[in-house]
Amino acid sequence: MTKLLIWVLIWTVVSFALMGLDKWKAIHHHRRIPEKVLFFTAALGGSVGAMVGMSLFRHKTRHWSFKLGMPAILTVQLLLALAVSGWSTFVH
Repeated sequence: MTKLLIWVLIWTVVSFALMGLDKWKAIHHHRRIPEKVLFFTAALGGSVGAMVGMSLFRHKTRHWSFKLGMPAILTVQLLLALAVSGWSTFVH
């Protein structure tokens, strides 16, 4: 359980940082971080960081794929966590 929390914390920080970095790059007309990378890091466990970064940096908030996609990823992650924790409780 501790390893999973560390995993999620790491990817949350990475996703948050990537949102901030991509916003900075957008403002300064630098090469951007691909959207698939932002979604991938969220899917690896950083959905909360991505959503907080979107809100704090006001980044990708007009893109429906992000407005709907990030909460959808978080929902799937929470359902998986509930299923796994429920299953492990049921098995033991």
